[in-house]
Amino acid sequence: MAVDTPATIAIIGAGPIGLEAALYSRFLGYDVLVFEQGLVAESVQRWGHVEMFTPFSMNCSPLGVAAIQAQGSTELPSEDQLLTGCQWRTRYLIPLSQTDLLADSIHQRTNVVKVGRQSVLKHEMLGAAERATSRFRILVDGVNGEAVHQADIVIDCSGVLGVANWLGSGGGPAVGERALIDHIDHLPPDVLGKDKSRFEGMKTLLVGAGYSAATTAVELSRLVMANSETQFVWAVRAVETHTPITRHTNDRLASRDQLAQTANALASQADGPCRMRGETSIESIRRDDQGAFWIRFYGQDAEESFDNLVANVGFCGDNTITDQLQVHRCYASDGPMNLAATLSQQTTADCLDQKSTGADSLKNPEPNLYLLGSKSYARNPSFLFAVGLEQIRDLFTLIGDRETLDLYATVGTARS
Repeated sequence: MAVDTPATIAIIGAGPIGLEAALYSRFLGYDVLVFEQGLVAESVQRWGHVEMFTPFSMNCSPLGVAAIQAQGSTELPSEDQLLTGCQWRTRYLIPLSQTDLLADSIHQRTNVVKVGRQSVLKHEMLGAAERATSRFRILVDGVNGEAVHQADIVIDCSGVLGVANWLGSGGGPAVGERALIDHIDHLPPDVLGKDKSRFEGMKTLLVGAGYSAATTAVELSRLVMANSETQFVWAVRAVETHTPITRHTNDRLASRDQLAQTANALASQADGPCRMRGETSIESIRRDDQGAFWIRFYGQDAEESFDNLVANVGFCGDNTITDQLQVHRCYASDGPMNLAATLSQQTTADCLDQKSTGADSLKNPEPNLYLLGSKSYARNPSFLFAVGLEQIRDLFTLIGDRETLDLYATVGTARS
């Protein structure tokens, strides 16, 4: 639904897409509240040692570049530079958050507890535009305790890294996993850097078959070759263990394809630095007094001991924030239904080939509530930052009721 200024837009999450959505809102003259449960782009910091596959030109927006250049205090990376997560955060995302347009809008260390309507319950006025006459009520818990804010529009950009997928059979938790959740590495650890002492000379179980797992596997293999006491087992759900990472035909991202090739070569070595386990899920996990993990794999009686457990099995996001609102979710992906249905029609698995799904795909039964970024894709792994910028552009054609509205096309991108 169209919402004219002055109006207040509340954005959940000060990650890459949350910051960009806030910037777009401010350029258009909306009042903006950004709630971030940690620090700005803290989720990026968590995988900060990992180098991105895409160049900086694909990880910035014309508005972001213009806003930072207007401040005149930050030298931006070159367009073709491949940044680590830490570099992206310190050289683009943090400076963006500190620009005049955003600095006063961001509330860090402020957790959004629940979003509802001020005077309408979830089951009332089903799918009715009239629900928008009741403003959103946002309960937050911050450094000064609990507080309530109101907004005309809510954009959930909270991402997915807060909720990891489980390791048990069928996608549920293994016995004992819930109690040990804080002791398991769910993002690629910095095996060759700050986390080296935890892995060198130790035995690690790595679970997963995506690019995060490939990153961890390659780094662990290098540690094994440098220290023969180091061991690791790589467990995947698939029967085929020789090529756990699916390569993209004629991959346009050279570093991504190189990682896939290296990881697959590692997995195919009979006497290589890792031991592969295929068709595997975990039945139970326990941790002894010395900190060792004791793992029982599905279908086996005996436990096996590991010093570290790395579960690079993906994330699914926290949907409880908006569970008092009318959100139609896909039964397979857990993403918003309109978007999930549109994505299911796309025939490519390469994130570079993802196209804008259009403004209508962003609509929910709940008027003026939108999910953007990786959370909107939920279990679909093909989200890309550039897609998030397209979502922002499409969204504001709805909010502004102007099909041709595109600030990215009208704001100059000349680099100083």
